[in-house]
Amino acid sequence: QLQLVESGGGLVQPGGSLRLSCAASGFNLDYYAIGWFRQAPGKERERVSCVTRGGITEYADSVKGRFTISRHNAVNMVDLQMNSLKPEDTAVYYCAVDFECWVVNALGWGKGTLVTVSS
Repeated sequence: QLQLVESGGGLVQPGGSLRLSCAASGFNLDYYAIGWFRQAPGKERERVSCVTRGGITEYADSVKGRFTISRHNAVNMVDLQMNSLKPEDTAVYYCAVDFECWVVNALGWGKGTLVTVSS
């Protein structure tokens, strides 16, 4: 059974860093793209970052230069390193899996991890 579990969220001050992890089970990550999305209170879900099966990375303009996505196929995990965090990065962050990036109805979603950026 395909399962994704996010971890690493928490409270951080503006300018700080967090590292989110998405642990995959029930399938071989080698054959899939993994994306990170986020949803802030009262807002629609938005794309954050994605890494393809071939290792090509994509980022939303709002996080370019601050966030870095990396995949670790040997341990079936994808990380999102978030630096220089801003209050507007506050959201629930979700990882999703499919054969390509940014598929709306992805094959699987995690339950999310909350990131709060506040002083």
